[in-house]
Amino acid sequence: MKRTYFGTDGIRGTANKGVMTAETALLVGMAAGQHFRNGDFRHRVLIGKDTRLSCYMIENALTAGFTSVGMDVVVVGPMPTPAIAMLTPSLRANLGVMISASHNPYYDNGIKLFGPDGYKLSDAVELEIEQRMAEGADKTLADGADIGRAWRLDDAPGRYIEFVKRVFPEGLRLDGLKIVIDCANGAAYKVAPTVLWELEAEVVAVGDQPDGFNINRDCGSTSPDNLSSQVVKHNADLGIALDGDADRVVMCDENGTVIDGDQLMALIAATWQAEERLRGNGVVATVMSNLGLEHYLGRLDLALIRTQVGDRYVAEQMRRDGYNVGGEQSGHIILNDFVTTGDGLIAALQTLAAVVRAGRPVSEVCHLFDPFPQVLRNVRYGDREPLEDKTVQQAITDGNARLGRTGRLLIRKSGTEPLVRVMAEGEDEGLVVAVVNDIVTAMEQVAR
Repeated sequence: MKRTYFGTDGIRGTANKGVMTAETALLVGMAAGQHFRNGDFRHRVLIGKDTRLSCYMIENALTAGFTSVGMDVVVVGPMPTPAIAMLTPSLRANLGVMISASHNPYYDNGIKLFGPDGYKLSDAVELEIEQRMAEGADKTLADGADIGRAWRLDDAPGRYIEFVKRVFPEGLRLDGLKIVIDCANGAAYKVAPTVLWELEAEVVAVGDQPDGFNINRDCGSTSPDNLSSQVVKHNADLGIALDGDADRVVMCDENGTVIDGDQLMALIAATWQAEERLRGNGVVATVMSNLGLEHYLGRLDLALIRTQVGDRYVAEQMRRDGYNVGGEQSGHIILNDFVTTGDGLIAALQTLAAVVRAGRPVSEVCHLFDPFPQVLRNVRYGDREPLEDKTVQQAITDGNARLGRTGRLLIRKSGTEPLVRVMAEGEDEGLVVAVVNDIVTAMEQVAR
């Protein structure tokens, strides 16, 4: 069965259009609720959201769908995606739902589903839910007395705050550190500054005034220039930038230099290896991670295991093969000793623990390797798929040949947008740029 709704990270699209309508949310609630009902007891689903305007619409539609098939609904309001992953098993819920389009602008939205173990659903389960949606999920509605109830869990933020603080090493403090935290006007706008303040840092919070429209707008992990300028402006020791649902993080040092997910994974892996905490003798990352990370880990006799793009594929590989550090260059860092999905705040705290113990500037502690020159460009297309064109295919073949063994070329379609991503890296920056430009030019001629 061809996937109609689910992409690489749940369902995502422009709110109130296409697949991201109240009708879709209603069907998802019915179909997912039916799938996860497995007995005569009362079933429970947890629903969280970020701060975009359309979350109200989707939350109500999902609630109607779930209650209509006999599931009780617990809503927690704006909360980070990893908080939903943590709270789902904690509350003995049969299913967790996060309403968010992550790093996308406010006019997009999405639905992410977590199983009772707190892990994102597999492709197979998502396909089964889609099958139910296609067949008409309204065929097995609950009888009147079995319709579900809905209520709000008011202390959910406090539960998550305490959970995050407990994973920070006992005995360490953040006093003496001035930290800028950019919350992207998103789901962590309250909990993230609170965690840092309770761990005794001096906190400068930005991107903490959501209005329904400004999530990820010129702030957060996808606009790190804002973080860099704020760190320099406030003479801070470092900066932390989350995205709209706080499952990814980028940081910057005291000079405003950005520290991406590859550098964070390198630091955490090296630290945990020295502490004999690293499992699997390696790190799981995606095909997008820089060759510099691979070479650095090799010098530590650690392997870099690559998966397809998508943090849930990283999580699945880690779970299957026993790794406890993984993630994406974009800042999804998964530390499954603590959490089942990417958690920007927990990854930042593990980095801060290394900084505190080292007693040196962030610029010295967090810069572990020089990344290979890497260029990424996106090509948007309409009805015509550029990868099917012979001219484009030849340009890709020529690019691979030019890069040879000293570089790497990656072409992939976005799982959430009509985009083709063209990425190349290698020792020769000029060659990398030329290869990407030639392929993009060929694609743009087809996509017009």
